[in-house]
Amino acid sequence: MATIPMTPATTAVLRELTLRGIILGAIITLLFTAANVYLGLKIGITFATSIPAAVISMAVLRFFQGSTIQENNIVQTIASAAGTLSAIIFVLPGLVMVGWWTGFPYWQSVAVIALGGILGVMYSVPLRRALVTGSDLPYPEGVAAAEVLKVGAGVGGVEENRKGLAAIVMSSLVSAAYAILAQTKLVAAEAATTFRLGAGATTMSTSLSMALIGVGHLVGMAVGIAMFVGLLISWVVLVPWLTAAGAETAPELADFVNNVFRNQVRFIGAGTIGVAAIWTLLKIIGPIIAGIRSAMVASRARRAEGNAALDLTDRDLPIGIVGGTILASMIPIGLLLASFAQSGPIAGAALPTILITVVYILVAGIVIAAVCGYMAGLIGASNSPISGVGILAVLGIALILAALFGPTDAEASKALVAFALFVTAIVFGVATISNDNLQDLKTGQLVGATPWRQQVALVLGVIFGAVVIPPILDLLNSAFGFLGAPGAGPNALAAPQAALISAIAQGVLGGSLDWPLIGFSALIGVAVVVADEALRRGKKYSLPPLAVGMGIYLPMALTLLIPLGALIGWFYNRWAERSTNPAFAERLGVLMATGLIVGESLFGVAFAGIVGATDNDTPLALVEEFAWAVPLGLVAFAASIAYLYFKTKKEAASASATI
Repeated sequence: MATIPMTPATTAVLRELTLRGIILGAIITLLFTAANVYLGLKIGITFATSIPAAVISMAVLRFFQGSTIQENNIVQTIASAAGTLSAIIFVLPGLVMVGWWTGFPYWQSVAVIALGGILGVMYSVPLRRALVTGSDLPYPEGVAAAEVLKVGAGVGGVEENRKGLAAIVMSSLVSAAYAILAQTKLVAAEAATTFRLGAGATTMSTSLSMALIGVGHLVGMAVGIAMFVGLLISWVVLVPWLTAAGAETAPELADFVNNVFRNQVRFIGAGTIGVAAIWTLLKIIGPIIAGIRSAMVASRARRAEGNAALDLTDRDLPIGIVGGTILASMIPIGLLLASFAQSGPIAGAALPTILITVVYILVAGIVIAAVCGYMAGLIGASNSPISGVGILAVLGIALILAALFGPTDAEASKALVAFALFVTAIVFGVATISNDNLQDLKTGQLVGATPWRQQVALVLGVIFGAVVIPPILDLLNSAFGFLGAPGAGPNALAAPQAALISAIAQGVLGGSLDWPLIGFSALIGVAVVVADEALRRGKKYSLPPLAVGMGIYLPMALTLLIPLGALIGWFYNRWAERSTNPAFAERLGVLMATGLIVGESLFGVAFAGIVGATDNDTPLALVEEFAWAVPLGLVAFAASIAYLYFKTKKEAASASATI
């Protein structure tokens, strides 16, 4: 993917990190974060924010003199924090669900979110050189955002821009139109069927999401195949095996299968991700160390010769500031932990416990930042199984607390569980932001942005997001409560990820965790790693272990279309190679796939606003249930995708060979 070259003439007048961009990014961040937290807890979905923010930024800043593609990139970088920080809903509600908090103390919650997020930014700075500029990871959302920015800025020739803009607009409209139609209930948003398989049962399902087809096109076949292998392991092997004992007597077979998947198979998937993550970290530790060394060399060159010693697109935050910020952050984190643990068994051994916990956060943050950045590079930040990383993080701190305090009574165990969740919330902030930051830095690399300005912008986005999340959580807690929490009402929010992470902490510290299941998940992870290494010896095929783990962990509804999109994209690219202008034909396919993500994402923003304004989960529904919704949906969905690819091929074929 080509990048925008930066010459001395362009750098002299470059507008990038501007006050107007920061203000616009802050407004978008506050709105999108509130919408994502509300939507995520109320109906279980969130939307990606980078691309909608880029579109809004271009629409607004075009009315101001001298706006640039880099300035628009800064706005989407700030606003991208909205899509990532909102994932804190996977952890923080657990403190209410276990009965430790009755609400969300404002400054304590802000501090947890902000400190974890800022650490995520800092940890990912040296990773840019290892995982962005020094790797061939696809970064589908980063590439998509860059393509949107380039088309909006008119980068390229006249005919290429015209056809590229038309491809994005066309696929965006079709994608949004189907999403709107699905919300009317006249066509299905998801197709699923549960059936007996052997002695057990399983479910076959898919969400009819055009964005997932776009993601599949962008990530490519290796990741698509790996995710499909994980899906087969999950739904063809594990689910039928684990449901064999109760499938015949289950009153509702679909509910029974889904419960087994959520409570057992997803845990196996998280364990597989854990093993794959460790292996991946071992493989990329060399590039990471090289990245840190390169950052130190760049920092010395900047001190000796000034900024002119480095290209604009190679100027990170100085490594001394990065390291100093990480170490300095451990002080407020320690104080925050001390203020949280003023009662219970930790209060009697506060100093050693907090010191050990701070070291855990420091080390776990490094590991998780690298792994989450790698996952974002594989399938994008929106589709990364961040909650699986949360499972691993809470498991780690819970094991440390169990080793320190041993068996305890119910009240002491409750305090330890709460402390484990609080620590996990900090580590989770590292995970979400590092997952997002490298995606943003990939966009920046492709549009000629300055890395340190993006890194500062994301810190600002973290702060803007942190101040708005606790009030929204409090509002939802007061209005609905959380399922399983003391005093929760009849319309309590399920918050399934927070419930699962809380249950794991309770299982470890209460002595009820299913350790054989963990051992089994580790064996699967080892088997996948061995298979990948065997395939790579032939230097032709691979089976990325993290992608396999994600295929096991994520519901089939979220994974099935990614391999399908990868297959469609592969066929399209094979055709593009034989076209008159292969490079342009392939780029037009990327732009069309990008539009699939753009349209659905923009509708997600609008839908969140409609849900909030009406306090209705299904505000656009025209019917409650429509018998033909699934077959009509499948036909309309398939026909729409076929039309878009046919139209894109036609436009690419008619392009002149000189584009």
